[in-house]
Amino acid sequence: MQVLLHADPNTDGRHRMQEHLELVVKDALGRFGERITRVEAHLSDANSQAKAGPDDIHCTLEARVVAMDPIVVKDHAGSAHQAIDGAVRKLKRAVASELEKHDPRSHRTRSDASVAESGADRESGDV
Repeated sequence: MQVLLHADPNTDGRHRMQEHLELVVKDALGRFGERITRVEAHLSDANSQAKAGPDDIHCTLEARVVAMDPIVVKDHAGSAHQAIDGAVRKLKRAVASELEKHDPRSHRTRSDASVAESGADRESGDV
């Protein structure tokens, strides 16, 4: 999985942010293996050179998943690390949800499950 960082010139500590981004992305999304080919992060400072305030740093993450449309999430926080962490948590949930939707094994409905259970009950003589 390739992890790319695009940061505007007003965000400091680019090298440390890249390392942090790679660590948290690979930790959160590593279980999806080769299904995710690339994650791109876009960091920007909403107030640029102005006085810092809460939720100034915006992080947009875009995950490229094989045979699917890109999955995009956004978060904002007071620091780049916090914005990255929040966006990665959102991305982890979004990727899991999208992959589950596309997994044929997860398409059993409740009625399918109850029919399967009642069939198992009949076979075991519990009905």
